[in-house]
Amino acid sequence: MAKKNTLPYIILGLLSKSELSGYAIRTAFENEIGEFWQAKHSQIYPELKKMLAADLVTFRTEIVGEKLEKKLYSLTKKGTAVLTDWIQSPTDDLPVSHDEFALKLYFVSSQADPIIASMMTKQLSNHQQNLAHLKARQQLLFSTATAIKTNYGHYLILRRAINRETDYVDWLKNELAEQQKFNRQG
Repeated sequence: MAKKNTLPYIILGLLSKSELSGYAIRTAFENEIGEFWQAKHSQIYPELKKMLAADLVTFRTEIVGEKLEKKLYSLTKKGTAVLTDWIQSPTDDLPVSHDEFALKLYFVSSQADPIIASMMTKQLSNHQQNLAHLKARQQLLFSTATAIKTNYGHYLILRRAINRETDYVDWLKNELAEQQKFNRQG
């Protein structure tokens, strides 16, 4: 079964919030939606070109400094309609997690393998850092009820990411405790 290309819909969604340059779209992937979707620079610009050809977006050129031209993209009426249809369409497929750490654990055969504690400790540190980052983003972006109301979907996704990371940290702590108990008994 062919995988649906979601990138154009994400770009349309970002442009529904404000007019953006290609660089600003790439930055949004890094800062705003990178917790749940990734796209590379090499994917964004060709997609914008296709979307221009399909009349989903348009752009205006702005001069920055003395010479530099910057394209600012915005939605067309057709782009708005396509985005609305996509948002309203059902999402039947459950997402597949690409968790490389879990994949590596899958191939560890024995609880006595000495690498497990080291792997889990490093992973715990990574997830604790990510959890702290997410909580800081929540405080920065959603410290008021008005901020939550004006971008509620983003707020929900950020809360989901915080819950996911909290659960992952708790799981790692519990498993590390079990591993330590096993090693003491072993």
